[in-house]
Amino acid sequence: MSKLFSAACERNSTPILQTIAPLLTDSKTLLEIGSGTGQHAVSFARQLTHLQWQTSDRQEYHPSIIAWMAEAALPNLLPPFELNIGISPWPQQQFDAVYTANTCHIMAWEEVELMFAGVASLLNVGGMFLIYGPFNYAGEFASASNQQFDASLKQQATHMGIRDIENMFILASQHGMRMQDDIAMPANNRLLVLSKGG
Repeated sequence: MSKLFSAACERNSTPILQTIAPLLTDSKTLLEIGSGTGQHAVSFARQLTHLQWQTSDRQEYHPSIIAWMAEAALPNLLPPFELNIGISPWPQQQFDAVYTANTCHIMAWEEVELMFAGVASLLNVGGMFLIYGPFNYAGEFASASNQQFDASLKQQATHMGIRDIENMFILASQHGMRMQDDIAMPANNRLLVLSKGG
């Protein structure tokens, strides 16, 4: 696998960066869960130079992440470690922030639960968990396009699907995090901002 390219990553990088940058001014270390192609990591680490950006994903995505990293040659962007939720061990390092994009609807719900538990274990007190992607409200789709997307996900695998925001609130509270903000993003996506209490 050589360097992969995602048109969606290209489209959403700027609005996501504009939204998360003010939230991360006091953070020094960040873990990205599901770095995918590596595009977000390069785009964000290039602009957020004060932040040490740690990539992670399943092993099959590492060549693309490393290829993007080699081209960018950013000192604050770290090579990926293997993180396959439910299989791989979580890192021992603590982080000021965790970021993940378009993962919750791909994982099985049990894996989403494990991700929240893992994030809670490595997030510093006062740290933030930033989650980007589509969500439902009271079981209702936010748009017809989201409903169509959900149907296409379920055709790929029955465990996939857009998650209800209320269940995300419950998971957060179960793991010592509170919902700090729920920000509307382009194309019927959201950015959930969770913060870890003491």
